[in-house]
Amino acid sequence: MRSELNITEAPKTEIRAENERLILNAAEAVFAEHGFRGATMQMIADRAGLPKANLHYYFTSKEGLYRQVVERIFFIWLEAADAFETSAGPAAGLSRYIARKMELSRTHRHGSKVWANEVMQGAPLVQDTLETALREWTDSRISAIEGWIAAGQMRPVNPRWLLYMIWATTQHYADFAHQIETLNGARPLSDAQWAEATRTVCGIILGGLGLHAGPAA
Repeated sequence: MRSELNITEAPKTEIRAENERLILNAAEAVFAEHGFRGATMQMIADRAGLPKANLHYYFTSKEGLYRQVVERIFFIWLEAADAFETSAGPAAGLSRYIARKMELSRTHRHGSKVWANEVMQGAPLVQDTLETALREWTDSRISAIEGWIAAGQMRPVNPRWLLYMIWATTQHYADFAHQIETLNGARPLSDAQWAEATRTVCGIILGGLGLHAGPAA
């Protein structure tokens, strides 16, 4: 009886997860292009290829869906910083973090734009996230960098300004993707160009810290 229930419920769970993924991806793109006020639930449903009624089944309000989009990119960025805990030192940790942030600017450019637009508006819908989760996360990364500095593993710098520099540089590739592509002959960056850009960003930032770029994988 129990195995039959699991077999029945599994497809429903998979369908729900897939529909939520489609909706969130579509919402990222629509909110990035039109902003919160300009976007409509109908636009998002059309982009996702789902009936509007289905959209409201999973997300009852535009504000709730918007918040999910903003929080999703935020927590994806947090996961990218696992390198701080899993790397032996600053060269490997910062290299992996920068490389991961660059890759996310490639694969989640719309989410990054939505986040940037929200913050530039004064974060009216996610200020609580900035004041709690983001502040706690930033403080913990500052402590990790301070530990590396205290151990003599990297050049002394203010960790806060270092983090801001990494965010600004890596997220530029998402938030200003149109400008970058225009200057690239109206073409998206190729795999080779992304790899070169990542190596360049890592090399410049780590070189300024007296480090050699560690493994980015």
